[in-house]
Amino acid sequence: MTEHQPYTVVEQRNGFELRRYPPAVLAEVEMSGVSSAFRTLVSYIGGRNSNGQKIAMTAPVLQEPGTFAFVMPAGSSLSRMPTPTDPTIRMRDVGEELVAADRFSGRWSDSGFARRAESLLAAVRAAGLEPTGAPRFARYDPPWTPWFMRRNEVLIPVAE
Repeated sequence: MTEHQPYTVVEQRNGFELRRYPPAVLAEVEMSGVSSAFRTLVSYIGGRNSNGQKIAMTAPVLQEPGTFAFVMPAGSSLSRMPTPTDPTIRMRDVGEELVAADRFSGRWSDSGFARRAESLLAAVRAAGLEPTGAPRFARYDPPWTPWFMRRNEVLIPVAE
């Protein structure tokens, strides 16, 4: 079973869930295409790194404007992660954050993500919360999972 990035549900709001995520480490690449970005990051966790170390896959896989990222397993620290041998991979610490989340199933598309992101952004603002970053898309399931069983989310970081 794939490890999921931990979070605590702070509150259920009208149209979204408010969550608190603990600090995490991301391995990320600039987007040149989803398949290419995915393969690049899979090679890193598969052992193409300074230690030849395999790293467990963690869900979700994150996509932000221009970047694609894997969340490293819980308890990871930037100082203990092996260095990528591929210079296109960046390792980054992400601090604790408060996030508005809209969970849905189905296939993913740029237009569908944009619609859901706009809707979540409107709900966040209507709730009196201030977005602090761009919407990101979270995918939890492998591509062979039937579309109606896939877990997807739009996440928007918000101010405390």
